[in-house]
Amino acid sequence: MAEAHQAVAFQFTVTPEGIDVRLSHQALTEIYLSGVRSWKKRLIRLKNSVITGVYPASPSSWLFVVIAILATMYTRSDPSMGLIAKIQEHLPVSQSMSSQCQALLSAVLFSTMLWLLLIFTMRLCLKQLLSYHRWIFEQHGKMSNTTKVWVALVRIFSGRKPLLYSYQGSLPNLPVPAIKDTVKRYLESVRSLMDDTQYERMTNLAAEFESSLGNRLQWYLKLKALWAANYVSDWWEEYVYLRGRSPIMVNSNYYGMDFLYVTPTPIQAARAGNSIHAFFLYRRKLNREEIKPWLLRSAVPCCSYQFERMFDTCRIPGTLTDSVQHWQDSDYVAVYHRGRYFRLWVYQAGRLLSPREIEFQIQRILDDPAPPAKGEAKLGALTAGDRIPWAKARAEYFSSGVNKRSLDCIEKAAFFVTLDDDEQGMMGDDPAASLDCYAKSLLHGKCYDRWFDKSFSVVYYKNGKNGINAEHSWADAPVLSHLWEYTLATDCFQLGYNAEGHCKGEVDSSLPRPQKLNWEIAPECEEQISQSLAVAQALADDVDFHVFAFRDFGKGKVKKCRVSPDAFIQMALQLAYYRDRRTFCLTYESSMTRLFREGRTETVRSCSNESCAFVQALEGGEAADVCRRLFRSASEKHQLLYRMAMTGGGIDRHLFCLYVVSKYLGVESPFLKEVLSEPWRLSTSQTAVQQMELFDMVNHPEYVSCGGGFGPVADDGYGVAYSVLGEDVINFHISCKHSCPDTDAHKFGAQIRKALHDLLQLLSPYQKEPTRTEKTRPEVKKDL
Repeated sequence: MAEAHQAVAFQFTVTPEGIDVRLSHQALTEIYLSGVRSWKKRLIRLKNSVITGVYPASPSSWLFVVIAILATMYTRSDPSMGLIAKIQEHLPVSQSMSSQCQALLSAVLFSTMLWLLLIFTMRLCLKQLLSYHRWIFEQHGKMSNTTKVWVALVRIFSGRKPLLYSYQGSLPNLPVPAIKDTVKRYLESVRSLMDDTQYERMTNLAAEFESSLGNRLQWYLKLKALWAANYVSDWWEEYVYLRGRSPIMVNSNYYGMDFLYVTPTPIQAARAGNSIHAFFLYRRKLNREEIKPWLLRSAVPCCSYQFERMFDTCRIPGTLTDSVQHWQDSDYVAVYHRGRYFRLWVYQAGRLLSPREIEFQIQRILDDPAPPAKGEAKLGALTAGDRIPWAKARAEYFSSGVNKRSLDCIEKAAFFVTLDDDEQGMMGDDPAASLDCYAKSLLHGKCYDRWFDKSFSVVYYKNGKNGINAEHSWADAPVLSHLWEYTLATDCFQLGYNAEGHCKGEVDSSLPRPQKLNWEIAPECEEQISQSLAVAQALADDVDFHVFAFRDFGKGKVKKCRVSPDAFIQMALQLAYYRDRRTFCLTYESSMTRLFREGRTETVRSCSNESCAFVQALEGGEAADVCRRLFRSASEKHQLLYRMAMTGGGIDRHLFCLYVVSKYLGVESPFLKEVLSEPWRLSTSQTAVQQMELFDMVNHPEYVSCGGGFGPVADDGYGVAYSVLGEDVINFHISCKHSCPDTDAHKFGAQIRKALHDLLQLLSPYQKEPTRTEKTRPEVKKDL
């Protein structure tokens, strides 16, 4: 068999005449080419490390400084003010080196030190410039003269053509807010959620904390902020994600959807071939740092460190805490199909397989008739259940032998692939219901056909649809969204398909077949798999999902009302929740803190005194002018809270870290304990499209993703993800639990639709009500 010959570089036999060595030239060629590819990657990384290390200068600037210093020396002037002579005096004396050579060497050493000092100074200046955040509080389109000068200086000190990680050394550290400011903002955020007695009690707890224990805890946080790159991120990753002992499926993982109205090809293997190839093209760009840093207002860089663990990463279960393991680049992906696991090599002799070749290999897996091994079919349920049983099972049954080798293959793969036998997407007689099923399938599947520990898993359905499921601890959704946007666009607009729906290109039929992984599952392990599956299935069955594309109007009409689209949607959510439950609740909106080094997220408490006053006025039948004034006040307050969260003035991460310090010190704080135990009954997040240049919304408006979503955070609450696409579409993903009698995803979706219309009517009373009705488009299949 061809694959057997490629497993070894040579064979030998012992004969009466001696040892007969037979070399496999194909295997040796592949080893050589693989080594060349590996060394190329090392050299590229070394080059990028040098370029990033001297940024915002360039390596060539060193030569310019040296030449400039030498030129001044030949004009008989001394720019070093005697330092070159001092360096020459302390050089080791060598008989073979003339005084001119010593002077030249001294000048080069001085030039190098001057160059490094200039780099340090430029980086320090850039760091100070990036610590200025007044620009974000200015009204969009009305930039002050101070900010204009600041933008010009940032661009001057930013250098040219930055790589992905070029700004990392220049980003400021996340500041630690003052205790009194955080406590004040917290009390303001909960005033409308408490009656007078509850608020007075919380005020007393806060005052006691601020005057006693708070200052002691704050001292430790300031010490950490001086020492660590970010005083929040490592504790956030460990205590919020990795120490959670409940299932990460539904509770932590999230998903992203395919195009809503278009299926580029109905052939499952072809869709996998193109997109897997696109994923590896992105990884190549990532390794070469060719991905442009994300810049706000085209000038302000955001932290890129979360990109580092995108591929070749897996969450490893532990009894006390999990860990995130990242390996060097893998040459394969792990594939699941009908209860079997395969290793699919995507490189041959150091060359990335073409989309057509990957399609050919995927089709081989689809056509493989081999049954799963005993206990293999539902093995993935271990990653969907509770973490402690999975950690114990991993240590007992997968720490040696064939099981360890197969598990290593999955965990060290570039990413995980599921070839699903179901058909999903907007289809059938009830396209709205089919979209809900599509969301549930991406979030949890059958609870055993995804590997939820992988950094991300890609699902390919029988009808050509696909989707992605991501583990949350290693990065936040915008980072994975960047990859997903690139993959969707490259799949359709760059690679494309032929007339029959297959990938373009030729096939090398001599490619070795994908390797089926082997397992030896003990009966006790099968029992644990069954128990984990039961836990996961109960959790999955309890999830209620509703996904819809709101097409009656979008941000185009909202912006004409001179309102932030995000603030508009958040006010609509507050109105919808009040109408649904006749009360207000603590509301979580995710905001990024990537303006700071290693920044992740902060909470925007969208339910404010101003938003509650507006909702009560509107529901109480107040005059339209009064409601409009209150709405403006509420939306401006929301924008202020969002900007403060982005610039380090948030509430919740500071309180979280104070709580962690209190636990380390072994002291109890009634104030912190109560704050951290408050449930987020409305958890929201916006997924913004970051690479609009990849999509042609004018000529191909149907090529839009429906965004993504996540499971409910509270047992009696809602999870709402939304994405604003173009000028006319807002997609919503709503989740809750069937077990709570007070929540209903479809009912809440109807309230959101009504709230959006009511707000637009309030803000533009003289505009006609939109005549377009929200109709689902028929599914179309197109090739580009």
